[in-house]
Amino acid sequence: MFEAASHFFPEISIYHLNILFLLGLALFGGTIGGRLFQKLRIPQVVGYIVIGIMLGQSGLKIVDHHLIEALRPFNYFALGLIGLMIGGELKKDIILKYGKQFLIILLSEGVVAFAVVSVATGLVGSLFFPNPAMAWAVGLILGAIASATAPAATSAVLWEYRTQGPLTRIIMGIVAMDDGLALLLFSLASAVAVRLVGGDYNQSLLITILHPFYEILGSILIGSVAGYILTRLIRRSQDEYRILAFSIGMVLLVLGLSILLNVDLILASMFLGLTVVNLTPRKSKEVFELVDRFAPPIYVLFFVLVGAKLNFSQINLTIIIICVVYIVARTLGKMFGANLGARISGAVESVRKYLPYCLFSQAGVAIGLSLLADQRFPGAMGNAIVIIITTATFVLEIIGPPFVKMAVSKANEIGLNITEEDIIRETPISEIIDNKQAVIPEDLTLSEVLKIISETEDLFYPVVSVKRDLLGIITIDNIKDTFISSDLGPLLLAHDLMEPVQRSITPDNSVADVKAIMNRYGLEYLPVVTKENKLVGLLENRRIQRIITQKMIELRKHAEALG
Repeated sequence: MFEAASHFFPEISIYHLNILFLLGLALFGGTIGGRLFQKLRIPQVVGYIVIGIMLGQSGLKIVDHHLIEALRPFNYFALGLIGLMIGGELKKDIILKYGKQFLIILLSEGVVAFAVVSVATGLVGSLFFPNPAMAWAVGLILGAIASATAPAATSAVLWEYRTQGPLTRIIMGIVAMDDGLALLLFSLASAVAVRLVGGDYNQSLLITILHPFYEILGSILIGSVAGYILTRLIRRSQDEYRILAFSIGMVLLVLGLSILLNVDLILASMFLGLTVVNLTPRKSKEVFELVDRFAPPIYVLFFVLVGAKLNFSQINLTIIIICVVYIVARTLGKMFGANLGARISGAVESVRKYLPYCLFSQAGVAIGLSLLADQRFPGAMGNAIVIIITTATFVLEIIGPPFVKMAVSKANEIGLNITEEDIIRETPISEIIDNKQAVIPEDLTLSEVLKIISETEDLFYPVVSVKRDLLGIITIDNIKDTFISSDLGPLLLAHDLMEPVQRSITPDNSVADVKAIMNRYGLEYLPVVTKENKLVGLLENRRIQRIITQKMIELRKHAEALG
């Protein structure tokens, strides 16, 4: 039987089936986990990571190390999309207005965290490592890694809760530039650490210090050039599928070039988004909306795989103690540094109060730097750094997102970053239905109908029976046609003036359903009726648009009032 099956399906192997099955399991499991945690008022990203831990190397081992390695390009792709979207938040006017503030807070929170973690882990490590020089070398490396903040988990919370305001703006600016600072500090720390442990290092100190500048400048160049090319490609295109294909293709090209040239791929993707949003502000909205609709399954799988690759099998008492010191010292360093930077830069009160709670998450960049440390310091030192950072990453990825949610909630920034489509989707009919709509009984005479019309500003008037059943609609055009084509005006009743109702809708539908029906059939109005055809009210397209615009203006004013 299996031989016959292999004859018909020669290209399918158990390995391929396993990958497809495990990807489906990760996507479904992650989505369900995210939804469950959302029900508990915990950000969905925590649910994705927890499901990943359950499926991965520290849980059921369904997702093994080989699969995670095979899917590493997929993780790069997810990071590229995240970088693109973060870069899209950094518009020129924001950079010009808040760039100095971003830089001051970034340097403060990063350098203070580096100093506090280096000293704390160096002192504690000296009690456990037989060689004090190694303890301080490990401390310096951990301090440099501590400066990094995970852009993925942090921004995922902000996007989930549709936040907008000064706190959101500062968070996005910090996580966008955090990679560059972490690379610089890691390069300096590793150069000093090599000399502390007396390692044989084949690069000069100058080259070691200059290398991160190459990575940063290379990332900026790749992202900027790619962004310019993308804007030229999409500027005149009206085809959504083509725009999406160009955008995703450019992200992949940027990632491939970044890996090929050994520069930071997240930073390059950020500059891709930054360039696009500033060269074509209007067209870029379409790009980011399309990518935003495309990306959710990619994000789910990415965070599930982040959880799956966390391995705690090699943890011992020494590692636990240093890991606890690292987490506490990093948390305190980030909080104090963020608060200090916010005060020095003159940030608004909400940023000073709540930014310290938004920089806990740590993931891809930190783990990547720990693996780089393992290559530069092979043996017990490198292995200890990897285990400490992996364990700390697990804790920080779990506690980080809830604190971000708490902070933006306290800062009153949740739900302010929404589009017209979001308002249409979330607004119930009950909020926009016109309860004062003039209703015309079917037996009114033309003069009585005209009297009602003269006293109102409506364009459409429902005609109802004695039992308030909807019979038809009288429009201004109906009245005009009546006067032009008929001499029987005094003898006409409302029933004679009305036109049939083309479509109607029930109160339990959404405004999105209303707009879809209006667009599909080219209608300017839609009666709302019960299942028994009793009139509830009338929805006019102009009234819906007026209410949506008013809500958008109110949200924008609220966000601007925050600072």
